[in-house]
Amino acid sequence: MPFLVHACYILDTRSGWGQGDYLKVKEILLLLFLTAGALLIHGYHPYAEDAEIYLPGVEKILHPELFPFDSQFFESHAHLTLFPNLIAASVRVTHLPLETALLIWQVASIFLLLLACWRLSGKCFTDPKTRWAGLALVAALLTLPVAGTALYILDQYVNPRNLATFAAIFAIVDVLDEKYVWAGIWLAFAATMHPLMAAFTLSYCALLVAMKKLHLGLAGLACLLPFGISFQRPSEAYRQASLYHGFHYIQNWQWYEWLGIVGPIPLLWLLARWARAKQLRNLDLTSRALVVYDLVYFAAALIVSLPARFGSLARLQPLRSLHLLYVLFILFAGGFLGQCVLKNRLWRWLVLFLPLCSGMFLAQRTLFADSRHLEWPGARPTNPWVEVFLWIRENTPVDAIFALDPLYMRIPGEDAQGFRAIAQRSVLADAIKDSGAVSMFPPLAEEWFKQVQAQSGWKSFQMQDFHRLQTEYGVTWVVLQQPGLVGLNCPYQNSVVLVCRLY
Repeated sequence: MPFLVHACYILDTRSGWGQGDYLKVKEILLLLFLTAGALLIHGYHPYAEDAEIYLPGVEKILHPELFPFDSQFFESHAHLTLFPNLIAASVRVTHLPLETALLIWQVASIFLLLLACWRLSGKCFTDPKTRWAGLALVAALLTLPVAGTALYILDQYVNPRNLATFAAIFAIVDVLDEKYVWAGIWLAFAATMHPLMAAFTLSYCALLVAMKKLHLGLAGLACLLPFGISFQRPSEAYRQASLYHGFHYIQNWQWYEWLGIVGPIPLLWLLARWARAKQLRNLDLTSRALVVYDLVYFAAALIVSLPARFGSLARLQPLRSLHLLYVLFILFAGGFLGQCVLKNRLWRWLVLFLPLCSGMFLAQRTLFADSRHLEWPGARPTNPWVEVFLWIRENTPVDAIFALDPLYMRIPGEDAQGFRAIAQRSVLADAIKDSGAVSMFPPLAEEWFKQVQAQSGWKSFQMQDFHRLQTEYGVTWVVLQQPGLVGLNCPYQNSVVLVCRLY
C-alpha cells in the first residue's frame, strides 16, 4: 500500500522528499502524542452509526455463513470498495481478533491523517510552529460536524472515509510537488476505499493543476469531473427513503448549515491574500482553489437538489465535497493562528486548546451518553442495547432472522449502535441506515419500502403482527423494549430490552 512506501521514505534520506519532509524522533513522538490525545478526546465506538453499513461486509468475508437474509443492504456498499477485503485480510494475516484489528486501523488512520497534514502544512508554511498549530487544531476538531452533510472530519470508528481522507491529503501534497505518479497512486488507493470521496479529491487536484497551467475560468470545470446528468424521476419508495436523509437536499438545511457552505469562502479569500503578501505560494494556491471548489460544488448541489427530476441524482451528495474543504481549512486556519496569534506563548496555546478540547470531549459524551467513551476490545459494555446484541451473537443460531423497531437507532439510550455489526445476525430492513443504502442504490428501494412498511406501528405490535412477519419473511426472533408483550418466550432481558423467540 502507498502509505507503507511513504513510511519507508521517512527512514531513507534518499527518498526524494523535499526539505522539511523528514520526521525526526521527537516529531514522531509528537505525532503519536497527538494521535493518542485525539483518540481520548473524541472517543472510540467501533460499531456505531455507519459501521452498521460497512462492518457486516467484513464479517461476512471472515464468516461466509453470516447474514443469509437481506445482505444486499450492506453488500451494495461493499461491492464498491475494497475496505471489507482490506480489513478482513489484515485479520487473517495477523490472526488478531476483529475488534483488535479495528482499533489498530482506527489509530493508524488518525496517525496517518496527522502525518499527511504535517507534510501539507510544511508545503504551505515556513515556520515550524505553524505545522504543529495546524495539526493540533485538526486533532482537536476530528469530530467537528461538516456543515449539514452528516459527516465528521474523522469518525469515531474505522470506515472507508477515514482511510480515504489521509490518502486524499497525501495526494494533494504530491500534486503540489508535481509528483503526479505518486498522487495518482494515492488517489487510486482512496478510490478503492471510498470512490465518491476520492472523486472529490481528484477534482480538487485537477483544479490545483488547472489553476497553475490554465486560465482560471477553465479551472472551475475541473470540479465537475465526478458528475453526470440524470433526468429520471425517483420512485415513491425511493422518495420515502430520502425522507430519512434530508441532508442530501440543500433546501432542507438550516441557516447555520448554509453558513457552513458560504462562511469559509471570504475567510479563504483573506487567507489567500495574506499568503500572497507573505510569499507563501502553495498556501495562496490551495486557498484560492478551495474557494472555486466550494462555489462549483455549491452550484452543483443547487442543480441536483431543487428540480424534482434530478431527485435521484442527489445521492451523489455534491456537498460532501465540503469534507475535504473543512480538513484543509482547519489545517490552514491552525497554521495561521500559530504564526500570527499563538506564536511561542504557552498560555495562548492553553487558552485556545483547553476549552476547545474540553468542549469536543463533552459533545462526544453527550452524543454517546449510555456507552463507554472508549469501547476497548473485550471491555464489558455499559449500553443495555449492546449487551442484548452481544447475547444474540453468542446464543442464537447463525441463520436466525430478527426484527426490531425500524427506528431503533433513534431510541434514546441506544446511541446509534448497529444491530447487524454487533449481533452478526440477519434482520429486517431498518429505516435509518438501510435507507442510506437505498439512497445510494435506488434498485433496493422497493424491497426496503415493503419491509419497513411491514414493521409500521412497531410499538403497538401484537402477537398476530409478529406472526405475520414470521409468515412473510421468516422472522424467528424479535427485540423489544421493556415491558415487552405477554405470551412471548423471552430467554434474555435486561432493564431496557428483551430478546424473544417466535414459534
